[in-house]
Amino acid sequence: MTSLADFGITVGTLPPGPTNSVLDVPGVGVGHTTIVRDEAPPPVGRGIARTGVTVLDLGGDLWAQPVSAGGAVLNGAGECTGWQSAQEWGLVETPIYLTSTMQLGRVYDAACRIALAEVSEVADDVVIPVVGECDDSWLSCAGAMQVEFDDVVAARDAARASAGSGVRPATGAVGAGTGMLCLGWKGGIGTASRVLPSGHTVGVLLLTNFGQWDRLTVGGVPVGRRLGRSGLEDVSSGGGGTAPGRAGPPPAGSCLGIVVTDAPLDTAGCRRLATRIGLGLARAGSVAHHGSGEIFLGLSVGLRAPRGARPDSAGLGGSDLDPLFVACVDAAEEAVLDSMLNAQDTVGHRGRRALALPHAALRAAVGDHRP
Repeated sequence: MTSLADFGITVGTLPPGPTNSVLDVPGVGVGHTTIVRDEAPPPVGRGIARTGVTVLDLGGDLWAQPVSAGGAVLNGAGECTGWQSAQEWGLVETPIYLTSTMQLGRVYDAACRIALAEVSEVADDVVIPVVGECDDSWLSCAGAMQVEFDDVVAARDAARASAGSGVRPATGAVGAGTGMLCLGWKGGIGTASRVLPSGHTVGVLLLTNFGQWDRLTVGGVPVGRRLGRSGLEDVSSGGGGTAPGRAGPPPAGSCLGIVVTDAPLDTAGCRRLATRIGLGLARAGSVAHHGSGEIFLGLSVGLRAPRGARPDSAGLGGSDLDPLFVACVDAAEEAVLDSMLNAQDTVGHRGRRALALPHAALRAAVGDHRP
């Protein structure tokens, strides 16, 4: 895997965890199901699929002891089920599922079925899964249902198996990130972590699908303008990466952001931490365009509550949150770039191409810059 360190760039002063990923938070796991399919267009087949599912598992018995949670919205042109109940109750009771816009209903249905199969009490109660989406229809045929129940189960199982493995999860064009675009190039799944002086860890997982090519910033360097082009090529309309004004969709596609920590945070602390994801996105080049949905969720696996109860207010607060804010902003900025550095060139729906950020050109654009 490629990291910013390979370009001589570090973000902030806090050290990353052993895998520099959200897996550095104890009990947390990440799994993907990547769906690549080339069929005839609907109604004969399901067309070109460049999509998938990513699951963030939070460990423990989430039904019996949900984790403390709070959310924030920078721009609301998107969907994240369970977000409103997390705001109201201050709790999340399922893993976090990420997918593409048109597959959200299928993934929500699968998440409910998984909960029913695992916890008999769900049949006499209700469960509200958290499922977030971004639009991958520029590369993937949105006019067909691409995700199946088994795809969701496989991603959830992989997430559980990865917890505690010490192996960094795959990022870039995998799982829910398979068809995503970011800042004029191929985007997808990105992650990073930071370890605080207290010993607590903050991890960020992003699904990146936002921004315009000329705003891409790496380590404070305006890389997009230095590269002078977009990596999105729409051959169906005659556009190409050498003509940025004609290449790719409008710069509005969204970013789902999850920040997880083992520090004990109550709902207010989780919500405030989630808000800081937006600052990391801004450093990388986001302006949260009109049609882009920047929806964030903060989670504390260090503060759980018995089902039906609200987390106790004994979590960290006030200026004690400052080191977590620093960690979140830095990890979010790095996670955006991680989603691009580890992506691959992708050809999708209508022959459109999303090129991965070119490493050699990036190295030349950054030069010997050190933040």
